[in-house]
Amino acid sequence: MQQDILINWSPQEARVAVMENGAIQELHVERALERGLVGNVYLGKVARVLPGMQSAFIDIGLERAAFLHVADVWHPPAEGESLSASRAAQPLIPIEKQVFEGQALMVQVIKEPIGTKGARLSTQISIAGRLLVFLPQDDHIGISQKIPGNQRDELRARMQQLSGKEGGGFILRTNGEDASDAELADDIAYLRKAWARIKDASVRLPPQSLLHQDLSLLQRVLRDMVSESTQTIRVDSREQFEALKAFGAEFMPMAAGKLQHYKGERPIFDLFSIDEEIAKALGRRVELKSGGYLIVDQTEALTTVDVNTGGFVGARNFDDTIFKTNLEAAQAIARQLRLRNLGGIIIVDFIDMVREDHREAVLAEFRKQLARDRVKTMAGGFSQLGLVEMTRKRTRESLAHMLCEPCPMCEGKGIVKTPRSVAYDIFREILREARQFNPREFRVVASPKVIELFLDEESQHLAGLSEFIGKPVSLQSEAAMGQQQYDIVLL
Repeated sequence: MQQDILINWSPQEARVAVMENGAIQELHVERALERGLVGNVYLGKVARVLPGMQSAFIDIGLERAAFLHVADVWHPPAEGESLSASRAAQPLIPIEKQVFEGQALMVQVIKEPIGTKGARLSTQISIAGRLLVFLPQDDHIGISQKIPGNQRDELRARMQQLSGKEGGGFILRTNGEDASDAELADDIAYLRKAWARIKDASVRLPPQSLLHQDLSLLQRVLRDMVSESTQTIRVDSREQFEALKAFGAEFMPMAAGKLQHYKGERPIFDLFSIDEEIAKALGRRVELKSGGYLIVDQTEALTTVDVNTGGFVGARNFDDTIFKTNLEAAQAIARQLRLRNLGGIIIVDFIDMVREDHREAVLAEFRKQLARDRVKTMAGGFSQLGLVEMTRKRTRESLAHMLCEPCPMCEGKGIVKTPRSVAYDIFREILREARQFNPREFRVVASPKVIELFLDEESQHLAGLSEFIGKPVSLQSEAAMGQQQYDIVLL
């Protein structure tokens, strides 16, 4: 499977498309204004120590001073003391005995600044890699709690062997559970290089300097997405091409050799109609080449995918038509999950198949396509109701949540009340108001469609209501109002 990576960069947004055999499989977007501070390492300067609050304010060069609590001040465990015991003992050492005003202190952001509050800091540094988290001040080897207990001892022994005697501890992340020794060794080498750069910068740079920033999307492309099947990485920005080339030469020489600067006149995403694919990926309906289609519905709790034959009648009989549609759908669904970055519980409703061999073939094809996903997936068999239940690990926001927001008219429900339903709501509301208040007149302010209904088909009912309550009811059309919105003004 030949893979190409296209990078479209602008000062406000970076977009990365992962292509396989000319078809987009994944899309990643990072916006400059939305890039957070968590994970950044600074050389801070202690501005104030507050013994009463057991905390300190640290100037790290941001608009507001950051906050360091005594519980987040790290100190190495004593000889023979466990890491957990050491952490439990931290609050016993007053903060005024650990830091002083004017002190230069290496700190890491663990919580974003919110409103008037500055960022929250820790003096325990951790550097995240693709498979591991490096703890340079610690010698602890940890395994993600999500990895089953029967594998943890074996993985810990592997990590202790691979980490060597250079110092520092590691935590194996969930997605490193099935990694090879070579992949883990590459991640260890990358993390040690990153820490060496941080230490070097902390000696050279003045206080309030940024020592390490969590990798940008483009840097993560080189670290996480490049594989042996990757043919080229094309970048449409000369500046970013040079920056990635320098980064790759130091940390990922194999990936750096695949970088190319795209100089074409057409926008790079136009080469493969990627913007059109993005627009399709934001819709509910996905057309299949055979004439069938998928309906993808994303909710808070789960995602459902419904397979339909549509206009496909090309096979010899109805069973073959269903089988071929389901086979094509299995490939398309796996691709849509990657492209839309759908996570959590996913329910797939394939078209019912009578023959058991057809069901097994569709399930085998579906699992084969899911195996290509870099994100961990698990798929069960067909349930008694003919549904396939699966899960896909949530790694980031889905494409729809990243690029869209709920519709202000329907508030995300996808439907709005009919003008007649709104008109009848208004009738009931006027009756309620008339029982409580005694205005000179009721004025209804609503959307043009609702007002038009009052003037035409519902005019007789409106006149009857006015007579019943003994007050005139006037109408005012407001084009800016949504179909469900209305106001009743008491004059």
